[in-house]
Amino acid sequence: MKLREEPVRIAVDGQEIEGTLVIPVRVEDRMPGVLFVHGWGGNKDQYLSRARTIAALGCVCLTFDLRGHEATQPQHETVTREDSLNDVLAAFDVLARCPHVDPERMALVGSSYGAYVGAIVTRLRPVRWLALRVPALYKDADWDLPKRRLHQDPDFCDYRRRAHRAEDNRALSACAHFHGDALVVESGEDTIVPHPVVASYVAAFANARSLTYRVIEGADHGLSTEAWKQAYTDLLVIWVKEITAPARGERAAQPQAVAAAAAAPEES
Repeated sequence: MKLREEPVRIAVDGQEIEGTLVIPVRVEDRMPGVLFVHGWGGNKDQYLSRARTIAALGCVCLTFDLRGHEATQPQHETVTREDSLNDVLAAFDVLARCPHVDPERMALVGSSYGAYVGAIVTRLRPVRWLALRVPALYKDADWDLPKRRLHQDPDFCDYRRRAHRAEDNRALSACAHFHGDALVVESGEDTIVPHPVVASYVAAFANARSLTYRVIEGADHGLSTEAWKQAYTDLLVIWVKEITAPARGERAAQPQAVAAAAAAPEES
């Protein structure tokens, strides 16, 4: 399927952040929208290849730069979680208003910090499909503190080594209230987001319509090899194709309720 790419500027809090829309050239009807949210230290271009692959399935995709990254790098030390949340909400609204998008068929794909913020967005916007790769977790306290300063908490590392109940964390609570289809992908050798955090997210999705859980064996947090990156891309594309098939007028099998580890050698 032929695609076209359009640069977009997203207004948020009196500023603008940059994004890229990836749209199938032949548009016969409104299509699902897929929003990509990068991790801390990432950028929109990291996800363009995946956006193109998923757009070719018959979706409109949007990648964008969170504040504190790329053109707004000078804000890196001062950006708060509230700023990032507003960025994602603004990007979601831009995608949902696209004339080729059905606003009732929206997907959000987030990695690490982007997955954490994306989970919270599901309580504020109608996200139908949610994919979280190595989702980070932070204490609810000090919400307006610059994100970078959260790592100075002496309990920061230990907090991520413990399991947490959905009712005790804003992001996990959002997952507990999520009723759509969810994908959670863990890196088998992740030292930044260890297993207890991912397990807490998986447990929180008790009310999801479907939950698919995969582990990329041997992979680190940032998916530092091409094989791990490709393994994640393959998992994501298969899942998106499966869960959006009815929305694209196709027939597909129901996603598995909870799947265990995927043997394969994935990014942040």
